[in-house]
Order: sequence, then C-alpha cells, then structure tokens
Amino acid sequence: MAKGRAAKPYVAPKRPVPDIINKIDFDVVQKIKFRAERALWGDGPGPFPIRLFHLDKFNPLPVRINILTGDQARRVNYSASDFDYGDTGLEARLPADLGFSGFRVMDNAQAATDWLAFQGASYFRSAGQDNQYGGSARGIAVDTVASRKEEFPRFAEFWLAEPESQSPSVTIYALLDGPSLAGAYRFVAAKKTGVVMDAEAELFVRNDVAQLGIAPLTSMYWYGENQRQGASDWRPEIHDSDGLQLWTGKGERIWRPLIDPPSVLTNTFLDQNPKGFGLMQRDRTFADYQDDGAFYNRRPSMWVETKGDWGAGAVQLVEIPTQDEIHDNIVVFWNPKDPVKAGAQLKYAYRLFWQNGNPDQDPNIGHAISTRIGRGGVPGHAAPTDKDSWKFVIDFAGGPLAQMAPRFDVTPVVTTSRGKVGKAYVVKVVGTDHWRALVDVLAPGKEQINLRCFLRLGDKTLTETWLYQYFPPA
Repeated sequence: MAKGRAAKPYVAPKRPVPDIINKIDFDVVQKIKFRAERALWGDGPGPFPIRLFHLDKFNPLPVRINILTGDQARRVNYSASDFDYGDTGLEARLPADLGFSGFRVMDNAQAATDWLAFQGASYFRSAGQDNQYGGSARGIAVDTVASRKEEFPRFAEFWLAEPESQSPSVTIYALLDGPSLAGAYRFVAAKKTGVVMDAEAELFVRNDVAQLGIAPLTSMYWYGENQRQGASDWRPEIHDSDGLQLWTGKGERIWRPLIDPPSVLTNTFLDQNPKGFGLMQRDRTFADYQDDGAFYNRRPSMWVETKGDWGAGAVQLVEIPTQDEIHDNIVVFWNPKDPVKAGAQLKYAYRLFWQNGNPDQDPNIGHAISTRIGRGGVPGHAAPTDKDSWKFVIDFAGGPLAQMAPRFDVTPVVTTSRGKVGKAYVVKVVGTDHWRALVDVLAPGKEQINLRCFLRLGDKTLTETWLYQYFPPA
C-alpha cells in the first residue's frame, strides 16, 4: 500500500466539519471521554485495552483504525455512543463517519491512565518507567531545518493486532503518507522496565527530500543549571530532557548538554553506523525542579538503539529558542549522507527505549551529571580580566570514578574553539562519589565558544566526552 501510494501524486486529507472541530479546544477536550466499556480488548485476552482519541482543534484529521485478527482486518467505525460528551452537546452535531484522531494503550482494564499513545501527524509517545509523559517520537522527519518548509507526514491508517493472552507487548502496523514519501511501519511495544519498542520502517520516496530524519525524537528544554540566566521562572530547572547522548560507530561516548540558544541552532555529528543516540533526562530528583505538578524528574529518557547497517550520515540536533515550557523546541534524528531522491526505497530498524537511564550505558565509563557556568578566576574575588573569562564546572560520576579515593593526578583534557584554556583541574567532591572538573576559558568577545572535555588518569580515559556550546552574555 505504501509503495502504491508513493507511485501516485499526493492527495492531502480533508478536515471534516472544521467549523465544529476548531471549537474543540483544550478545555472542551477534557470534557469528552471515551467510554471504558467500549475499549478494544477491554475484556482481554491481553492486559492492555486500547481507547480511541476524539478529533479536536489540534488533531483535526481522522485516521483509519483496524483490528487485526490473524490475517483478517476489520475496520473500527466511529460512533457517537463511544464517547461521553458531557455538557458539550456535540454528539448530535457530528457526522456519523467522523472517525478518530488516534489511540492510547491503557495500563489495565480498570485504569484511567495509559502508557503509549499515537496521535497527530506521525507522533507517538510513552509514559516510560515512572508513568509520566515527556518527549515524543515521530515516524519520520522531513526537511526540519532545510531551505524549504518542513513537511509533517502522517500515519493515515493503523492495524492493531489482537493481543496474546497476558502478553506484555502490543503490535501496531501503520501506513504513513506525506507530500514527499509514504511508508510502512511495524511497532512492537512492551511494558517492562519502562517501555521498549522495536520499530521497522520501509520508506518509498515520492519526491526528492532535502533532509530526511530517521528515528526523530522531540523534546522541550527551557533552562537548567547550565543556563541560570534564562530562569525567569522560580523553579530551578524546566526541561523534559537535559542532554543529547551519542554512542558513535567507533565506540566513543559523547554527552552534549542541551541549551536554549539565542537563535535556531543545528549541530551535525558525522558518523558511520552509529550504535545509538537519544535525548536523556539525567537530573532525576524532585529537588532539581521543585515541581509537584509537571514532575519533570519523572520524564523518561528516550534512547534509539540502531539495528543493521545505517551507513554514513549524521546525528543532527536542532535547538530552537523558547520563552516557555509549552512548546517542544528540541529535535534530534539520523540524517543519511546519500541524497534521498524520488523513487528511492529505504529500510531502517531500531529499538526505542523509554526509561529513566540508558540501557546501553557503559559501566566502565564515567558520565557527566551536571554543568555549571560562571565568572572565571577565583570565586568571590573579581579581577579585571575576569570579564573575558568563564569558568566551566562539570561533575562526573560512575564507572571507574565510583570507587576511587581522592587523588590529584586525575586531569581534565580540554579543547576550545577560540580563546585559551587557563587553569584546569579535577577534585573529588567531599562526601560524594562525584568528581568535578573546573576549567577557566579566557575568550574575549561575544562569539560562540565550543568546548570539549573528558577526564583521564595517565593513559586511561575515565569518562565520556563532554561537549558544550557557550554563548557569552551580551
């Protein structure tokens, strides 16, 4: 079906009764409830019933949903009786074939909470290990930061496989369509320690694509301990993810803290057959955020573990300036090196983890746990040259650092894109198993500073590589 669609001109879907759907805003959506007794497989055989989403102002396009039993598919038809419309009075005004905007997989037959949801374009997300939604994944990204307008292909149709008795997983097939390509997807999602999803995608390209994003992840970062000047809110930190983690094809481990940049910022990490990448939430205590409503400390990390040959390309990170926490402003994806031309067929497979930590974290390598920035020089003693000097304080933990007694021959290996590295040393933080690198960088001017740092003991590398982009304040 995907191949057949790609061979024909794209036909944009039509929005049903837009005058009514456009009035179903956030407040109205809260009043519309899918009736629990109408859930798919509410009585088994699997432990996870599936409820369907209503169309609304933000998700106005219907998707076709089918039940798959063996090799037989049966369409799930919309009925106003599937929903409790509360006091909205909408049930009598909507067409009989309205359709649904997506679906969610419930925690169990009695729960009102869910752990996996597909809704809007090709977006899907999971509540992860602590039952708290955060960032989202997408089936594909097209021309995210290319010279032409970004496209948002959509999952137009789903097939939900009948679950096996008490199976911890659900199997979902999806047909994707958009102006430049169509695709066939298979997802197998299991609720274990967090949620683990195996994804397979076959793509059929209808028109040339300037920038293709495979396994895209989206998240929100406003500010953290590394950007206190952006903290217009009283909470210490506000973000769904605090860093990009990379595991390169050559085996290097990289950590790049996220930032809220002064303008749209794109970073390209060239690689060959990457082992994994993800948007991680490493700050996981309540004290990091002091937020008992959004619970950012419970937001899942999202890690992509590649399968098969992904060839040459780059992990691309896009950071967009924001002044609030309601918009996703972070995107990361794999961009293949070879041009994506009309008529091309591509196949990718990967495993997506929604967990608190990284399942592929190397236990033999320390990792960065915090980044703080301030005036260079001696703390509390300003000197004339300090206005052009910045102090970067990076805490590392884990791996060989965990059991090391305090010593003074651990060194930070630091490089900078401009200026020069001044005093740099490492200490063990008293009363903890954390090791702190303190680095002064003298760099007059307001141009961007690119930094790289890792810890070493003799010839032995102790930690992952910390990367950072700093924009000195005006």
